[in-house]
Amino acid sequence: MPRDNKTPLVQKIARQAYDTFKGFDASAIGDEDFCEKQSELIALVTAVRAADLKIAPRKRKPGSKPDTTTPPVTYMHICETDAFSMGVFLLRSGASIPLHDHPCMNGMLKVLYGKVSIRCFDKLEHGASADELPAFEPPLPPFQKDCLRRSVLRSVGEYSEDSGPCLLTPLRDNLHRIDALDGPAAFLDILAPPYDSEDGRDCHYYKMLNRAEDGGPGEEEEDKETEMWLLEIPQPEDFCCGGESYPGPTVSV
Repeated sequence: MPRDNKTPLVQKIARQAYDTFKGFDASAIGDEDFCEKQSELIALVTAVRAADLKIAPRKRKPGSKPDTTTPPVTYMHICETDAFSMGVFLLRSGASIPLHDHPCMNGMLKVLYGKVSIRCFDKLEHGASADELPAFEPPLPPFQKDCLRRSVLRSVGEYSEDSGPCLLTPLRDNLHRIDALDGPAAFLDILAPPYDSEDGRDCHYYKMLNRAEDGGPGEEEEDKETEMWLLEIPQPEDFCCGGESYPGPTVSV
């Protein structure tokens, strides 16, 4: 794709994201106009590289100890409108963003450096009555059964800077977990519309449960389309996300 040196690529992405998602309604998915605008956005996001945002992996001196002074995950805020938000997540080597959802939201994730594993799930509309629930190992206290969500593992993939973006919609691949592989990683993140707890778009965290009858599926289950149970949980205590200043071109929408 030809580069317009007068307009930073990240600015083009922001303008296209706004044009794509302004006034978004879930019924628009599949609409010809929406699909055309989304395709243009995907092309722009596919072309972006870490250098376009003036970020690079932190270099460690040979023999130096791992950095424990900063959180394992940090976020660089780029911009936010009523239609979308955009920023960059930085993950230290071995860091993870736990399984979480994006209620009524679209998402686009593009790796800028490093490599990540992304496992995407869908919630299924119909759950099960109390007498139809499987036995879990370890057993669930009765009060937690209202926090169960029947789901399906929709996709498992590895992404690098040479990959296209990972996409999510309000109905498909909406929950995901992200793990940094083989070193630090960074990715551009677009959410449309942004999180807004007052409008029903709050982030919820989940963990996969093991069925007592077969010992799985659990954390290592990788069969696509496998049905499983998720338990909604508070934000995990071992997960925290810090903030850093975005060093790239100024973006306005």
